[in-house]
Formats: sequence, structure tokens, C-alpha cells
Amino acid sequence: MATFLYRLGRFSFRRRRLVALLWVVILAACGFAAAKAPAAVEDGFSMPGTESQKAFDLLDQRFPGSNSHGADARIVFVAPEGQKVTASANKAAIEKIVADVAGGDQVKGALDPFKMAGAVSKDGRTAYSTVSYDVQSIDLTDATTKALEDTAKAGRDAGLTVELGGSALIPEGEPGGTTELVGVAAAAVVLLITFGSLAAAGLPLLTAIVGIGVGVASIVATGMSTTTTTLALMLGLAVGIDYALFIVSRYRTERTEGHDAEEAVARAVGTAGSAVVFAGLTVVIALAGLSVVGIPVLTKMGLAAASTVVIAVLVAITLLPSLLGFFQKAVLPRAARRPRGGQRAKDPKAARPNLGTRWASFVIRRPLAVLVLSVLGLGLISVPALDLQLGMPGDESKSTATTQRRAYDALADGFGPGFNGPLTVVVDTKGSDDPKAAAAQAAKQLTATKGVVATTPPAFNEAGDTAVLTAVPSTGPSSEDTTGLVHTIRDEARGLKSDTGATMLVTGATAVNIDVSQKVNDALVPYLALVVGLAFLLLMVVFRSLLVPLKAALGFLLSVAAAFGTIVAVFQWGWLADALGVEQTGPVMSMMPIFLIGVVFGLAMDYEVFLVTRMREAYVHGERPGEAIVTGFRHSARVVGAAAVIMIAVFSGFIGMNESMIKMMGVGLAAAVFFDAFVVRMTVVPAVLALLGHRAWWLPEWLAKVVPQVDVEGEKLNSGGPSAPAPAAEPAPAPDPVRV
Repeated sequence: MATFLYRLGRFSFRRRRLVALLWVVILAACGFAAAKAPAAVEDGFSMPGTESQKAFDLLDQRFPGSNSHGADARIVFVAPEGQKVTASANKAAIEKIVADVAGGDQVKGALDPFKMAGAVSKDGRTAYSTVSYDVQSIDLTDATTKALEDTAKAGRDAGLTVELGGSALIPEGEPGGTTELVGVAAAAVVLLITFGSLAAAGLPLLTAIVGIGVGVASIVATGMSTTTTTLALMLGLAVGIDYALFIVSRYRTERTEGHDAEEAVARAVGTAGSAVVFAGLTVVIALAGLSVVGIPVLTKMGLAAASTVVIAVLVAITLLPSLLGFFQKAVLPRAARRPRGGQRAKDPKAARPNLGTRWASFVIRRPLAVLVLSVLGLGLISVPALDLQLGMPGDESKSTATTQRRAYDALADGFGPGFNGPLTVVVDTKGSDDPKAAAAQAAKQLTATKGVVATTPPAFNEAGDTAVLTAVPSTGPSSEDTTGLVHTIRDEARGLKSDTGATMLVTGATAVNIDVSQKVNDALVPYLALVVGLAFLLLMVVFRSLLVPLKAALGFLLSVAAAFGTIVAVFQWGWLADALGVEQTGPVMSMMPIFLIGVVFGLAMDYEVFLVTRMREAYVHGERPGEAIVTGFRHSARVVGAAAVIMIAVFSGFIGMNESMIKMMGVGLAAAVFFDAFVVRMTVVPAVLALLGHRAWWLPEWLAKVVPQVDVEGEKLNSGGPSAPAPAAEPAPAPDPVRV
């Protein structure tokens, strides 16, 4: 591996104009293809195999033209204090508003609250109208959404309080590029501080932008929806900067050791580039593994992001060495650019101990104490994760400054908390001898179920073989009691089938969220087993060790558990909620565990490979285990620390968003990167390696014959260059747990 990448780096350096031009052409071609590609059809959210999805499919089949996936909106009217919505002036204003909305483009219908049972509250102060659209929310035009907002303004002008809810509204505070710009700005500052050179700071940013440009344009050009680009954009920026940062740092080290520019580039790509390739493979494994969840949208997002990571790796090992050819001296520290006595001066900072070496020396002097304190600390932070509750936070978790949250509160006050999460019950009566009697029994059964406060009469399709009912729970959509109610109704459906032959299915937004949570829960263990297992095998090949990859996997689990503990403490328990702008506590977003595990696992393995590769390299070149740990920290700690700070800055930018789910992702990812980079990789890892000594690099003799030699450390490069024959394998030193 090192030999191949060495030659690739040298070729890219020598043919730098050709390589740079080739990437410009690729970027332009992908951009042109994306611009000419037809507008992608947004993916409908589907979950094959779940009851809620089966019910949606049945509705589409038995009620043609109903478009069960179409957008909807609720217009909530609240009369002034002391008045009722049924007063003549208020009623006239509401009826006019509903009529105006019903006549709009893309509107399938708008229900008059005064002609619909149960649409006016018992106290007469609150009413609502349901608006249904022919298309999904993503396909609504600006004119349609503006017309909806104008009706709210008209109602307020008439003296009513009018609020809007439903999927037709564009979420307020949705990130539209600002977060990425803040992340890039933060990365630029950190890189400039780390390298002290504008060129060295700019190259990682430039190559990362090229990588995500090619990656995102390719996704759009292939017809994937824009929702698949979210994860690709975030991770493409993250790993693109990380990988270039590591190679540029290695190039600077090689130059200060006396190599000319061409040799330094080739060696940097041959050694650091090998670590980049294997780190990229671990990220790809984590992202491709998202397919085990069984949610098509999540699978597409994972594969799209994985392809962007592959492009980031290719950019790092080809475009970056070519650009280094244009900035051979500019990327070096200022002191290293000035020749002294005909020789290039070495960077004086490189020779003396830095913060990384001092910290590593401290850890290996007290490895057991450091290890125990670190694990106990992460364990304490992880305790709240035992109370983890999954769900899909809705409008109740939004800021009270949003009309969606105010509409939610008005409906809950006027009609009860369960009104915001009605259950749609579909009764398939094809197998029944008396369809109407079967539907009536289903309605009676629902009404008698504890936790249901209201049930609508069955509404049949034209063929008379399917009925739809709505059941209103007594509790809110994110309540555990509502989850229990859905399971109770589904259990009772078995009795209905045995009595009447009819099949009863529960769906609707609340039931869908419950099914998503269950599906994600069921997939967590297989997903963890897959990504951790494959990464273990990959790291065993990289480090030729059993204990190092095992330590890496266990350390990752510690950092993820601590991140989950942080999320639960903030978003479920309310700790620091005011400081972080969390206005409503509730369950953790169902997708959060999968996203967090996938993203953090990839970044954690990046840091593991970057840091431990230099330790392994020093060890195989003859240093004792303790010396190798210090050497690894001397060369990599600053780079890994800078990369982690960049990622924390990028993810922290999401904390300021209004959307609860985005805020939760920002808190979770920032916390996970902090715990993994600074506690696990820079504290637990050196402590464990110091305790293990030579045994850390032990591999059974029979396994050593099977595991391929990939030469990540560049042994061939240090034994006479790529053309030199490979040296004979030396037996591993005898275990010495004391001499570190």
C-alpha cells in the first residue's frame, strides 16, 4: 500500500498541472451534469414491512386519488377573550378564509369547521380547518405556501388569533448554507493557528471544497433527491479537511527532516496517505452499514455520503500532492523556509517537546490512574443514557416563537393533548361477510379502548371493502401512554379478525413515528455488530494486532455512550436546556442513535488511525513501546486535536438552529467528537498501550500468516525506497509489560 501510494504521490507531484486540470474538468463536468439533470423526485418516506406503511399502501390502493402522502395544513382560529368563534362576525371571517384557501392552486380541499363534527371546541373559543393538498410538501410552490400565510394574516386583521400547523409549512430556521460557512470559517482559523501558514491552512479547505463539490454534484446528477445530500455535505466537509490536514502535516515533517519537495510529497502520500485510505474505508463501512436499518431514505443517504467520502480520499491522495507541488515552500513553517549555510533549516519547534509529548509522557507515567479516571468519568456521563427514550419530536418541541408551536398549543388547550396526534385506523373488510357490521364493531371496539377519547364514524371507499376511522388519544403524540395505546389497538385487531374476518391497521403520523422508533431500535444491535466487526478486521490488517482494534472499538462505545448521556440529560431531563435554547423536553429523535453511531464511528476511527499509525510506525522502526507512544503524539496529537476542534466547531453551529432535531444533532455530534478525540483517543488510548507494552502489537503467528501485509507504516520506504526488496519479517519482541 505505502509503495503504491508513494508512486502515486510522486506522479501527482511531477504531473501536477495535468492532475490539477483533470480535477477541474471532473468538477466542471459534474457541475454541468447536475445543472442539466431533471429535477429529482423527492423520496417518499417509506418503511417496508411496518404496519403503518402497509396501511398507507392500502389507502393508496383502495382510495385512488386520495394521495395519502400529500401535504396537509391546519388553520387554527382562536377567538378573543370573552368571545366565541361562532359569533356572527368571527364565523363570517373564518368561512371567508376557508373558502379563499379552498380555491387555491394545488389544494384538494379545505374543510369548513362549522360543517365538520368536532372542529369547534366545547368552550366555543377554538376552531380549526384542515387543508389537504394534491402534492407532497416538498412540491408545494412558493405561491401556495404564501397564500396559506396570507390567510393567517387576514384572520388576524379580523381580530382573531390565527396559527398554522402541518406538513405544508416550511420549517423555520432551516439551515441553508450558513452553518457550512460558519464551519468553514472556524476551520480556517484553526488551520491557520495550527500551521502558521496561509497556504498550509488553505490547501485542506480548497481540497475539501473540491471534494464535496464533485460529490454533491454527482449525487444531484444521478437523480437522487436533495435530502440525500445533507449527510454527504456534512461528512464530505469533515473528512475532506481531516485527510488533507494529515497529509500536509506529514509533508511538513518530511521537509524538516531534509527531504526535497518531491520526495517529501511521495513519502507523505505513502505513509499518511495509507492512513487516510484505511480511515476512509472505516467511514465507508459505517455509512454503507446504514442499509441494515431497512429504511430506503436512510440507505440512500448513507450510500451517497459514502461515495462522497471515497471522493474525499481520492482528492487527498491525488489533487493535494499536485497542489503541494505549486506551494512547495509556502506551506512550510516560516523558520523552515529560510536556508542557513546552504542547508534548509529545520523547524526549531519540531525538535523540542510540545504539548502532545508532555501529555503522553504524563499518561505513560501514570497509565492505570489515568485510565480508571477517564473510564469512570465517561461512565458517569453515560448514566442518563439508561433512560433513553426514542420518538419523533413534532411541533411540541419547536420554539414558542414559531406559528407551528402556537398552533399545537392552541389545539391542545381547546381539544385536549391527544388531538395533535390522531390515529388513522384502516379496516380492510374484504375478508368479512358483512363489511358494515365489521367496521361498526371496529368503531365500537376503538371507543371502548382505554385511552381513546373520541372516534369518528367509519368512512367507506366506493367499492365498500375498506373503511377509515380516526381515533383521538387522551395523551400527546410523544407520550409513552400513546405508544402503549397504539400497541393495545394492534393487539385488539387480532380479536376483530377472528370475529369478523376484517383486518384493522393503525397508521398516521403518530403511529409512523412509533414504528420508526421500533425499527431503529431493532436495527441498533445488528448495525453496531456489522460496523464494529468489519472495522475490527480492517484495523487488524492496518496495525497487525488484536488488542489495538479491540481497544479502538471499546473506546468508541464509551464515547458514544457518553454522547447519548449528554443528549438525554439536555433534551429529556432539561439540564442546560435554557442555555442551549431547548424550550421543550421530550424523547430523543428516533434517527439520532443511527446517525450518531455512523458519523462518530467514522470520525473516531479516523482519529484512531491517524494517531496510532505514527505509534506503530515508530515501534516497527525500533523504538520501545513507551517511546513510540510519545513519538506518535509528537507528530499527530496537534493534528488530531486541530481536526477535532474543527469538527466540534462545525457541529456546534447546528446548536443555534430553531429546529429541535437539528439542535439535537449539533449537541450530540459535538459532544461525541469531544469525548472521543480528547478523552478516548488522547487519554484512554495511550494509557492502555502503556499498560500493554509490547503485547499491544501482538498477533498470533498463525494469524500473522493469514493477515495481508499492507505496509501502512512505510517500512519499504525506509529500507531503500519503493524499488528495494521487502525486508524479511522480524519476530515480534518478547512481551515486556514493565519496560514501556
